[in-house]
Amino acid sequence: MPTYDYRCKSCGHEFELFQSMRDPVKRKCPECKEPALERLIGTGGAVLFKGSGFYQTDYRSESYKKGEQKEKKQAEAANGTCACGKKSADQCASSASKD
Repeated sequence: MPTYDYRCKSCGHEFELFQSMRDPVKRKCPECKEPALERLIGTGGAVLFKGSGFYQTDYRSESYKKGEQKEKKQAEAANGTCACGKKSADQCASSASKD
């Protein structure tokens, strides 16, 4: 259910109201009791990921992922170690090809 912004034309009172999309537009101001409320046009609903487990990098494009893998391999070759850090890059590549 969305949150709607309302403003009273009579007294200027502004507030947010959490209501169903099927609910009728409110007309009576809770402050001055006049039937002068107008529903404001908002910026729209955005997808919000809250809580643990949502990361900006979860939805990277395939081209980004391929570039990242390429850079990782280049860094491993420059350092002489594999990503696991247990073997040299040559040993890691040779053991991967045997599997």
